[in-house]
Formats: sequence, structure tokens, C-alpha cells
Amino acid sequence: MGREQYDEAIGNLKSDVVSMMENVEEIFVMAVDSLVSQDIEKARRVIMLDDEIDRQMERIEEASVELIALQQPMAIDLRTIFSIAKIITDLERVGDFSVNIAKETIKIGDEPLIKPLVDIPKMQRIISGMLRNAKRSFVDGNISIAYEVGEEDEIIDNLYKDIYSEILILIHEDGRYINQGTKLLFIGRYLERIADHITNICERIIYIYSGESANIN
Repeated sequence: MGREQYDEAIGNLKSDVVSMMENVEEIFVMAVDSLVSQDIEKARRVIMLDDEIDRQMERIEEASVELIALQQPMAIDLRTIFSIAKIITDLERVGDFSVNIAKETIKIGDEPLIKPLVDIPKMQRIISGMLRNAKRSFVDGNISIAYEVGEEDEIIDNLYKDIYSEILILIHEDGRYINQGTKLLFIGRYLERIADHITNICERIIYIYSGESANIN
């Protein structure tokens, strides 16, 4: 394999990662939407669609191993390939947490919500923006965008704390809220963890394009 073909193969690998990012964002948004609208069928679709994300991860892993085996990669190629391996692991975890949100939604079913959902949709909007910016940073090689994502992670942490406090107060005031309140607490925690994984992705992007390790939490 010549250098030109190798560069093309690296480009194809990156394109596959971008496709995985887009699919992960789709099921993430769908998962939270299913909660907000209490749409059980949509929640079930999230669980089904996650299988394709797992398959994408496997295909990218196989292509990465093949690239290393076919040619002695230069340092920057190795940095890119190994970073991609970690990026897709974080993306797969975002997919898994989206499935967890969908499963909690199914458990809640059509029972009346104990509180209007305000902070959870807000977290969804911010996290969707984080995913899109991570993709833009990866495609354009713009590490300043990746650093900005880290700042948004702090907003998510604060929103989760607000949800946690509010639901604990509701449960304290009325013990009947324990069951659903616990599920909403889990969902808030899943959203907070999703934001952490996107931050990890941005740290890997910074490493690809700068060669420097970054901690942007």
C-alpha cells in the first residue's frame, strides 16, 4: 500500500468515525425525546438502533488493526489510529447510556410525571451541541472548539446537581415519588456521564492534532 492509498485509508477511517458520531447523536436525542413525550415505541427503537452503533465500532476497530498491519505507520498515523480507538469506545458508551435512558423511560411508561421536565431537555440541547462541536473539531482539526466543549461539561454538571436536589426534595415531601424519582435521578446521572464521555472524545481530538495530552474537565 503506497502512501497515497494509506492517506486515503486514514481518511476513510475518519469518515467512519464521523458517521458513528452522527448515529450516536441521533439515538441520544431520540432517547431523551422518548422520555419527554413518554413515547415507549421511540424508546424501543433506541434500543434496537444501538446494535448498529456496536457494529460500527467493531468495523472501525477491524479497519484500524488492518491499517497498522499493512504498513509501518508514521508517528502521527499511530497517534490518530490509537486515539480513534479510544474515541469510538467513548461513543459506544454514549450509545449505551442512551439505551439506559430509553429503558428507564419504558419503566416509567405512561404514569404522570412527578415534575415538569425542564432541566433534562436543557441538558439534551447542550449535549447535542457538544456532540456536534466534537464532530466539527474532529473534521476540521480545530482544537479550540474541542476546548470549548469542556466548558459546557461544567454546565451539565451543575444542571445534574439541580435535578438531584430538586428530586430529593420531592421524594422527601411525598414518599410516593420514590419510584419514579429514582428513575429520573438515574437519567440525570446518565446525561452527566454522557457529557463526560464527549469531553474525553475532545481530549483525544486535541491529542490527535496537537500531540499534547489535555485535561479539559
